[in-house]
Amino acid sequence: MALSEQAGEGKVVLEPIGLVVSGRKRVEDDYWGSVVSVIQLSDRFTNDVTAGLMEFSHLEVIYFLNQVSAAAIETRARHPRNNPSWPLVGIFAQRPKARPNLLGLSRCRLLQVEGLTITVEALDAVEGSPVLDIKPYMREYGPIGEVRQPEWATDVMKNYYRKSPAAAADANT
Repeated sequence: MALSEQAGEGKVVLEPIGLVVSGRKRVEDDYWGSVVSVIQLSDRFTNDVTAGLMEFSHLEVIYFLNQVSAAAIETRARHPRNNPSWPLVGIFAQRPKARPNLLGLSRCRLLQVEGLTITVEALDAVEGSPVLDIKPYMREYGPIGEVRQPEWATDVMKNYYRKSPAAAADANT
């Protein structure tokens, strides 16, 4: 439910639509490209909620970062990944997990849909993460106009969606 009378003015109460039930077990910064995850939708839904989903190649998944402690939440400027060689920037000018509302947004490749079970690749949510929403990715929802970003951001992300070195080694054996 979105804005709830039960929650009071200015509060948002959400009920997860599902759960990440397999994939990576620990929060890590890089190598999400080889991670295959399963999202299990709640049994409050019927199988028809996923009808037509396999016609899309990618999904956008909004999830709750439930493994981040309240003490770790950042609300001020900091160096991305605490690397002093990168500039001091505000929390909303970077994408750390320890965000004020602990919301994650990921675009991932859709591999399979079987009823209420969705298998994806490169979802950067760990096992046990509550899934708040799933949307098909459509080109028309992509950025309008040229995308620009600072060089440090490209550097931060250089290994984020690469296949893990272990996965690459396994593929070559």
